[in-house]
Amino acid sequence: MKYDQISNKLFIKNRKNFMAQMKPKSVAVFNSNDIFPIGADSTMPFQQARDIFYLTGADQEETMLVLFPDAPNKDHREMLFVRETNDHIAVWEGEKLTKEKATEISGIRSIYWLKEFDKIFFEVMTQAERVYFNTNEHYRQSVETETREDRFIQKTKEKFLAHSWERSNPILQRLRSVKDKIEIDLMQQACNITEKGFRRLLNFVKPGVWEYEIEAELMHEFLRNRSRGFAYTPIIASGNSANVLHYIENNQQCKKGDLLLLDVGAEYANYSSDMTRTIPVSGKFSKRQREVYDAVKKVKDDATKMLVPGNYWKKYHEEVGKLMTKALLDLKLLDKADVKNEDPNWPAYKKYFMHGTSHHIGLDTHDYGILWEKMTENMVFTVEPGIYIPEEGFGVRLEDDVVIQKKGEPFNLMRNIPIEAEEIEEIMNN
Repeated sequence: MKYDQISNKLFIKNRKNFMAQMKPKSVAVFNSNDIFPIGADSTMPFQQARDIFYLTGADQEETMLVLFPDAPNKDHREMLFVRETNDHIAVWEGEKLTKEKATEISGIRSIYWLKEFDKIFFEVMTQAERVYFNTNEHYRQSVETETREDRFIQKTKEKFLAHSWERSNPILQRLRSVKDKIEIDLMQQACNITEKGFRRLLNFVKPGVWEYEIEAELMHEFLRNRSRGFAYTPIIASGNSANVLHYIENNQQCKKGDLLLLDVGAEYANYSSDMTRTIPVSGKFSKRQREVYDAVKKVKDDATKMLVPGNYWKKYHEEVGKLMTKALLDLKLLDKADVKNEDPNWPAYKKYFMHGTSHHIGLDTHDYGILWEKMTENMVFTVEPGIYIPEEGFGVRLEDDVVIQKKGEPFNLMRNIPIEAEEIEEIMNN
């Protein structure tokens, strides 16, 4: 891995917190991701399943975690199964985790080769009454591919018919939504790398450059700062392309007078950053562009202040809708009749701002978090209002990542990334 090794104190704490919420005489199992094929002998680059990473720090394929707090054999209370390595594998694929290294990374003492799993797991299951299966229950998930986790669940249900089944996801939703200081520091590092990429662009963007050239500049800066690359597929949208919310073609030439919307973020150690900035290709906002930019910036600043402990995600978005409605009235994009006659299920402001303002962020860009429960200290959210005006040929979105504090306004992990219009123009024109 490119990143510095993470303190295993994080993973020890995460497992302790998870096991504290397990029912008595229960065992929980977590699987790594598959390496997904492309065709012939080609594969996608491996990315670890976030839940097993959260609990172990093991960033390697063919890995399994078993937690059995009530195991009669103390060696079976925390077990990590890893792929057995040898000299041949080391030559062809590089070094894999040794048992000693796996303990160093995870803090787990009982490390076994994966070939030993079936025998040990059968013994464990004769002592356990129920199994926690790990399923993806994120509110935005839409996965059709069968995963290693899916195959394990099916196999276990067929083999152990008399056991009860539990879900690990509700526990993880709550645990992962509140970040440890170590996690916040890793996210800060991801944001710092994103800052370096953005500052590089401010000296690169000008009329005539292509969106994919901008993407290449970002990737260069991310990689040279020990990131694997983009935390998600980058959106580099000039002109009217900014009005396509998930525009990812990045194949157009930037033209004089256009705005360029950049929704990009580096990952670091599997943790995401998520930034959006909108900049003038020619280095100067037009009067109208600046009016819209300032309106979005004000909504973002006011919305950020509402991310406090005790607030609810749904109520927060309703209040942001009121802020945006006022902004659009001031910009003459809406009139009072539009608001008066609006459909409550699709308010008038949705014509120009049709997506949510905030989502959890962490190991996943759209991270775990139970949206109908109160916001709490050390949750990390994006704040990303936008105004999209196809008839005027541009859109503006601004986004930062912020940490909810016990008291006062959230702490902005992107506080050093230029966002004021004057600063952006000054840097671009230098």
